[in-house]
Amino acid sequence: MSKAYTGGCACGAIRYEITAKPIFSNHCQCRDCQQVSGTGHGSYITFANRADVTLQGQATLWDRVADSGQVKSHGFCPSCGSPVYLTFAAMPALFTIHAASLDQPERFRPQLVTYAIRGHAWDHLDPALPACEKMPPAA
Repeated sequence: MSKAYTGGCACGAIRYEITAKPIFSNHCQCRDCQQVSGTGHGSYITFANRADVTLQGQATLWDRVADSGQVKSHGFCPSCGSPVYLTFAAMPALFTIHAASLDQPERFRPQLVTYAIRGHAWDHLDPALPACEKMPPAA
């Protein structure tokens, strides 16, 4: 087994450990991710099974309807405000972390840019990454 993914919020009140390999890593340029990140995109790593995740601390959850029409819940720290993770009502087993919340953010290896149709000219991402106008269908 590979080394666990660990991380949490800026103040340390929320911590996670994930003992699985990620199934998807992306930059997302949808308007929601822009607003949550305060910049041109959000960067994420998604894991297939919520059961592989150990969480410590209590996140505040904020639900929002995504561009897909599905509800996603943002988990952020009520003390420092750091965004830490996302869950999805339509796919409850998935668990997605904000790449910047990792203890070792260099482990983030983006595979794709999603919602590139909403990208801004000033948000320069790696041009070698494949880009989708929206979210690609699940495989």
